[in-house]
Amino acid sequence: MKIILASPRGFCAGVNMAIESLEVALQHFATPIYVYHEIVHNRYVVESFRDRGVVFIDDLNEVPVGATLMFSAHGVSPQIRQLAKQRKLTALDATCPLVTKVHLEAIKFAREGYNIILIGHEGHDEVIGTMGEAPESITLVETEAEVEALPFTTDDRLAYLTQTTLSVDDANRIIRCLRQRFPQIVAPPKDDICYATQNRQEAIRVLAPEADLCLVVGSRNSSNSQRLAEIAGEYKIPSYLIDGPEDLNEAWFEGIEKVLISAGASAPEHLVEAIIDRLRALYQATVEVRTIRKEEVTFPLPKALRNL
Repeated sequence: MKIILASPRGFCAGVNMAIESLEVALQHFATPIYVYHEIVHNRYVVESFRDRGVVFIDDLNEVPVGATLMFSAHGVSPQIRQLAKQRKLTALDATCPLVTKVHLEAIKFAREGYNIILIGHEGHDEVIGTMGEAPESITLVETEAEVEALPFTTDDRLAYLTQTTLSVDDANRIIRCLRQRFPQIVAPPKDDICYATQNRQEAIRVLAPEADLCLVVGSRNSSNSQRLAEIAGEYKIPSYLIDGPEDLNEAWFEGIEKVLISAGASAPEHLVEAIIDRLRALYQATVEVRTIRKEEVTFPLPKALRNL
């Protein structure tokens, strides 16, 4: 068996920053440290921090007054920030700067009187946070059919934004539909889908035609990981989203000669390595790393953590 190892894969700059932020917080603040939602959408990462005294919560009322709280990489609404102040929490903000960019665009468009169409997945942490910036001005759409059902007209002042972890192709289809129905709609100054999401999707598109099967390392609640597995499936090859080596099923590999492996932006590299080791042990697999894009983006720690 030959393994085609996609690059770039795994942690993006935002995930690296968020995880490093929580590591620094653990070194300098007493536990338990509370995190609003999962720090990133990966089961292994969350469980490892939970074992070290981190408590992941979905309701700030679960956090004792005066405790230390971190906002996850996916961002939060202004209402959550205000509640944290009211409860006198030491709030540390690990929101990805690319998510913050979308929040700022929502605020700006709302102030300028636009009705904002947000392309994203209902219930996703990032979407909830973004919509909280201007709830009276934002309408969420997930499909082209929902675009057709929108109540606006060509006389309305409209703008669109997107969740950062969408499939580029899916987002573009919805954007085309929006432009056809509302020619006046305004785009954000710069594409909202993050560089890492686009790069990992591009690598899958380039390499999937060479493979007989694709493994994407990532958790099921990771939007960007799900999109990678879906994109690979478009090339008519079996595609599996797996958390780690324990999810491998030997029946998948009967007659398989080339396996493409990638990882979502919140999946640790040690899980990729463990999966490769398992395939080497079972099938004497060899590995070829295929680099489609170079990534050199880094984000600084939140100000409150930089000088600790």
